[in-house]
Amino acid sequence: MSSTEFSRRTMFRAAAVLSLSTPALAACVTAGGSGGQTQSTGDKSATNPFGVKADAPLEVVVFKGAYGDDYVLAAEGVYKKQFGAAVIDHKGIQKVGDTLRPRFVAGSPPDVVNNTGAGRLDIAALNQSGQLENLDKLLDAPSWDDPNVKLRDTLLPGVVEDGVYDGAFVRFNYAYTAWGLWYSKPLFEKNGWMWPQTWQEMLDLCEDIKKTGVAPWTYQGKFPEYMTDPLLVMAVRGGGMDLLKSIDNLQPNAWRHESVKAAAEAIAELSGKGYLMQGSEALSHTEAQAAWCQGKAAIIPSGSWLEAEQKSVTPAGFDMVMGAVPSLANSKLKTNAIHAASSEAYLVPSQGKNVAGGLEFLRMLFSRNAMKDFAKSVGTLPAVKGATDGLTMSPALSSVAEAVKKAGDDTINYRHRIWYPTLTKAVDDAVAELVTRRITPAEWVDRVQKAADDLAKDTSIKKYERK
Repeated sequence: MSSTEFSRRTMFRAAAVLSLSTPALAACVTAGGSGGQTQSTGDKSATNPFGVKADAPLEVVVFKGAYGDDYVLAAEGVYKKQFGAAVIDHKGIQKVGDTLRPRFVAGSPPDVVNNTGAGRLDIAALNQSGQLENLDKLLDAPSWDDPNVKLRDTLLPGVVEDGVYDGAFVRFNYAYTAWGLWYSKPLFEKNGWMWPQTWQEMLDLCEDIKKTGVAPWTYQGKFPEYMTDPLLVMAVRGGGMDLLKSIDNLQPNAWRHESVKAAAEAIAELSGKGYLMQGSEALSHTEAQAAWCQGKAAIIPSGSWLEAEQKSVTPAGFDMVMGAVPSLANSKLKTNAIHAASSEAYLVPSQGKNVAGGLEFLRMLFSRNAMKDFAKSVGTLPAVKGATDGLTMSPALSSVAEAVKKAGDDTINYRHRIWYPTLTKAVDDAVAELVTRRITPAEWVDRVQKAADDLAKDTSIKKYERK
């Protein structure tokens, strides 16, 4: 499984990987803390805020998947210029969890870990056992590009929140993923179709598309979470961030909010009005996306990994772009609000031999130049503001960057989908029934609210609170 494939699945079913405790790890790790190893430190200064010892070795372990590790090697070159006597031990590997779990247990982890890919380390378990360095001091350090700007102030919305576990910022995400509705820009231009801002405009557009013999929508039917996303975005647009927090915090009747029901009714309309490509419910993500690339459907929901995932089958001149999910009436958030979140996690183990070096390396890695190299080499939006400014980008990446810019602070990111796998599955399973009209929107609300209530009452499952 590629890292793109893994990211696609886990951004929707992330709780199954990020929040569940890995028994082998949870049972074996010991309390961490920087005292676990003899720390290599030097004098602190404006250019060396963590006091890195110039000749201290640095070990960096990176998941070598679809993103590769060239961008990390480039950052290591910058580190070597700063600390010329340091020997850097770089490892690009596939199975991060299997490889590093024994080292965490033994108290001898690397100094920097890129924790992604299938079978990655359980961050929650590591954090609970004190194995991860709190990175707040890194956020408050001067950014590599401008000493007058803190690193935290260079990041896109949600990056810090995405990395907090039990009040500690321990997971620093490098890539930035946005979700929306995708279409071929030339197809729309050829037919004079404008991207809709409201759901009524979407329905009107679908009627026009249908007249051409093309299905207005298709979706990845075997993975109904793809349709969960536009539903939740419309719901939060209508109910605002207070609704988002109440859903994530399992508050009573949160799912019965009028905006949630209205969003469910909107999604049900697609099948009710015959706007879904026939047979979509039986398709995998690759099958649905291939049909879309072949022009059998005009619109498909997905995240910003879509271009890379479809690279081998996308026709020349297709020029896919992402549009924001249209709003229902009386939206509390601006029309441009989108679902966006960060991924591609970096950790600094607290028992590493060179914690200061690990922190400084990440300060370099999160510089704008390093982020530009990442964007150019892998075609993915980085987590730092303005990192793609001035770059020549594909229509797809350009549309994602523009959507993130327009959304500003109005980005929607659901924490319950990371925290509670049982609720995630219940919502997605119910969406599958809703889209195919096997249940009504009212029945969908009842099913999801019951799942949330059952979870809230289950004392065996740890609960989290969104502030």
